[in-house]
Amino acid sequence: MKKGPITRREFVKDATMVAAGLTAGVAGLAGQSARADAVKPADTSKILNYNPDMEYRRQGKTGLMVSAVCLGGHSRSNDKERAEVISRCIEAGINYIDACWDNEVKRDARALKGRRDKMYLALSNGAKEVRNENYRSSKRLLESLDELLRDSGQEYTDLWRITCMEPGGRHTFDTAAEIVDALEKAKKQGKARHVGFSTHDRRWIKFMIEYFPQIDVVCFPFTTMSKKAPTDSLFPALKKCDVGAFGIKPFAAGSLFTGEKEEDYNRARLAIRYILRTNTVIPIPGMHSVAEVDNVAQAVKERRELDVKEKAELHSLNGEMLANLPGHYQWLRNWEYV
Repeated sequence: MKKGPITRREFVKDATMVAAGLTAGVAGLAGQSARADAVKPADTSKILNYNPDMEYRRQGKTGLMVSAVCLGGHSRSNDKERAEVISRCIEAGINYIDACWDNEVKRDARALKGRRDKMYLALSNGAKEVRNENYRSSKRLLESLDELLRDSGQEYTDLWRITCMEPGGRHTFDTAAEIVDALEKAKKQGKARHVGFSTHDRRWIKFMIEYFPQIDVVCFPFTTMSKKAPTDSLFPALKKCDVGAFGIKPFAAGSLFTGEKEEDYNRARLAIRYILRTNTVIPIPGMHSVAEVDNVAQAVKERRELDVKEKAELHSLNGEMLANLPGHYQWLRNWEYV
């Protein structure tokens, strides 16, 4: 692993070698784990910021081995606190940050200055992408990416994942084609190592990944109540297309919590254990303090199987979570089945 960030020129030259250098031929939604006690672990020298206490999973056709939990961009932290959170993530072996608004990207780029080689940084400029009708052409999307890279002081991003429409109306086919054209061009130009999108519309994800093989990764909601749909599930399509998956809103936008610290830590660990046990997505929770990072990292090391008592507790917590959902997050109810 090169010390220090690679340049765009170096990336373009070596892009075809990235996936081949990692664990080849491993299929599956979340991919293969790479833990110290695994029978056939992946080559840990190829894993960014490897820590034997962390688990790593292959993210589809990207070939990247990503930590089993990652750092979400939404945070109440100031710059100093955010830098401390990222430092603890690095210490714990977490190697991926997802930031979907320009202020988050710029903040995290500042926090990573001098250690950009320790983390994958995924980005989106949500306000200037296809949710905004003025940014539904490839040209405007690429202009938005260029602006964000410039303002955050980066030559490239590890993953450009365009923020797409909320439920209630899928994008037109023409807009979908413009999205994919922009993603392809960004990749060819060395501005994005990998590409994908986020959305809250399960049907549209299935269409996009089956129709456009250019998609590497998708991000979608996955909470403690999420499970495979009995029919027409998204999961077989992800596996067949070898598309990586990140789960956003693992704590249902905070609706899982009570405000009592120790109880909330217990709930957070239970949530992470449940999501990892499904072996479907890599959760990317927002974490606001060093203690929250430690708590999530601890969950990765705990057993995955929930006992009878824990299953009953989770069932009860899901009821509380749904009752606590604020009005603008009621759409999370639609993600019980995936």
